Amino acid sequence: MFNFKQWLILLVCSLVIMNTEGLFVNITFVRNAVAKGAVCLDGSPPAYHLDRGSGTGINSWLIQLEGGGWCNNVTNCVSRMHTRLGSSKKMVENLAFSAILSNKKQYNPDFYNWNRVKVRYCDGSSFTGDVQAVNPATNLHFRGARVWLAVMQELLAKGMINAENAVLSGCSAGGLASLMHCDSFRALLPMGTKVKCLSDAGFFLNTRDVAGVQYIKSYFEDVVTLHGSAKNLPRSCTSRLTPAMCFFPQYVARQIRTPLFILNAAYDSWQIKNILAPRAADPYGKWQSCQLDIRNCHPSQIKVMQDFRLEFLSAVIGLGRSSTRGMFIDSCYTHCQTETQTSWFWQDSPILNRTTIAKAVGDWVYDRTLFQKIDCPYPCNPTCHHRVFTPLDAPPI
Repeated sequence: MFNFKQWLILLVCSLVIMNTEGLFVNITFVRNAVAKGAVCLDGSPPAYHLDRGSGTGINSWLIQLEGGGWCNNVTNCVSRMHTRLGSSKKMVENLAFSAILSNKKQYNPDFYNWNRVKVRYCDGSSFTGDVQAVNPATNLHFRGARVWLAVMQELLAKGMINAENAVLSGCSAGGLASLMHCDSFRALLPMGTKVKCLSDAGFFLNTRDVAGVQYIKSYFEDVVTLHGSAKNLPRSCTSRLTPAMCFFPQYVARQIRTPLFILNAAYDSWQIKNILAPRAADPYGKWQSCQLDIRNCHPSQIKVMQDFRLEFLSAVIGLGRSSTRGMFIDSCYTHCQTETQTSWFWQDSPILNRTTIAKAVGDWVYDRTLFQKIDCPYPCNPTCHHRVFTPLDAPPI
């Protein structure tokens, strides 16, 4: 039973969350996109939420691409098309804007008065797919790349063409998309616009799972093939490697010409669950308790995760030195840190070098400081907000 003190703490936390997520933004459907074949998996129009900027931010734009994994075969794409990740018919009309999308200076000091956009994700390919044919038996549309272009064209018409500053960001599959589309986003805007890209939890690592299998490589091969993504991946990569390899940022990011900021947890909780120890590699569920809460991990599992971190850092450092690439790699067990207020900018937010994520990103966007920091190994950072999951949270791919 809760005592009075616990009840009071819960009440205060609830009021804080309500306050930080007090802005709800209406959905906008890109209805003219349907005629161009730029549609969600089920053929419904793409959608986004836009909160207009004001004051000094009136000509600055922040585009946040929604995440939500991928679908790699007809069966799970059909399942997906009946959810908000495959159909705009299933999306909420009003979406809470908080953290990097907040309109309050105390919660989002550098971007609160920018034009802030949440682009909804309903194609299952990180906005890369384009297959003309539609099988009438399933009615699946693989048109992610068309969705990307249709939404960008509408935003340009709504004022983004006049942007002085533009940041393309995203989380998870959206963070991968912000990296993949970074240079093409730059190309859509006038030469005078200052353009940068932020990839949050989008640096998916090409590695073997605990059973020694290249599970994620095979999974991405299926995604790229099913969605016809090859022609929409960066040519600087596909001219050297197979299309599936070009779904991994470690082979793409070095060639990106637009300034890029990589924000990632070295022990990314999604990657630990789905890349390092996917269900197929853990048939007896020995990793389940560890994946739910890092504090439950056995020393042998921690050792495997430390090795994963070293491989992840090798891939990031392997991109080479850059005078424009920002980096915030913390040692938290989490996933997507720009979309949660407590991790983005709060009294006890995770810090590196006495700097919050919001300040590191803001300093980089405004050219105040180039932030490039990598955290010490787990469990050294006491400011981390380690995610704790229930068995029902985000079932593995």
